[in-house]
Amino acid sequence: MSEMPVIAVDAMGGDLGPQVIVPAATEFLASHDRVRLQLVGSRDRLESLLAGQDGIGADRLEIVEASQIVSMDELPADALRKKKDSSMRVALNQVRDGHAQACVSAGNTGALLATARYVLKTLAGIDRPAIMSAIPARGGHTHMLDLGANPHCTPEHLVHFAVMGTVVAADLNGLSSPRVGLLNIGTEEIKGNETIRLAGQLLARSDLNYVGFVEGYDIMSGRVDVVVTDGFTGNVALKTMEGVARMLFETAREEARASWINRLGAMAAAPLFRSIRDRVDPRRYNGASLVGLNGIVIKSHGDADSVAFGNALQTALIEAQKGVPTQIGELLEQQRIKLEQAV
Repeated sequence: MSEMPVIAVDAMGGDLGPQVIVPAATEFLASHDRVRLQLVGSRDRLESLLAGQDGIGADRLEIVEASQIVSMDELPADALRKKKDSSMRVALNQVRDGHAQACVSAGNTGALLATARYVLKTLAGIDRPAIMSAIPARGGHTHMLDLGANPHCTPEHLVHFAVMGTVVAADLNGLSSPRVGLLNIGTEEIKGNETIRLAGQLLARSDLNYVGFVEGYDIMSGRVDVVVTDGFTGNVALKTMEGVARMLFETAREEARASWINRLGAMAAAPLFRSIRDRVDPRRYNGASLVGLNGIVIKSHGDADSVAFGNALQTALIEAQKGVPTQIGELLEQQRIKLEQAV
């Protein structure tokens, strides 16, 4: 890795595109002096948005031309076959060819997964990449994977997810031994389907800091640092949590307007509500890692604003500085040897 990490940015992806991504990129460079960015997309469009931006030297910001854009509703197979010069594909090519150490995109998730897997390939020993993101929890946050890439998993896949989650949680949070839990319908060893029970047995024999089965309420309890599950369950759990949070805030708003007494109470409690809102602000947790690839890929929310996209860039920078793929490969090999010796 170069002394100054380089991040390739899919500048045309997402619901809002370059009008949000370009300001986020320049703001990020202004606050981080040891990183370079490559904005990938239409040179004319990007140069027009960069016009008048001061303080960012050409040595730290480069435009890489790409003539195509992957739409948010495009089929992954079509993006892979027909959009070989898309901003998404070119940004991933930059990582593959060693011109960048990480890629950040707010584009189509399915297309990003398919293209990243094709361009970068998976790490040795990894069958499937997974989507991993931080979830607000008591005392901070919990990392959870998989969040939608792999609806069907074997016990070995879940062990791989635990290894990958351990590395990312350790690097992003400065933890020496992240606590790993396996999501189940109960904490007893007899609970769950055969896949979950076998994965639990494998994890119990590993060197990971495996604390056992955890239930849905443990995701946000602060009991564990990493929650492992299959992509179907993880995606449903994530969307459920988002829906509950949205419902609670909307209900609180409705109740605050219901009467003059409630309005007075809401005014008095405004600082408390602001603090809660800031703690669970989804912009703080923007930037899901596509782990298991032979390169660093960060998926931003499609509708991310400049603050949220800046957090995705921050995640990419940390993973590049730490060399996450190399660490995952090394830990995976250690666990493979450990499990073979235990058989």
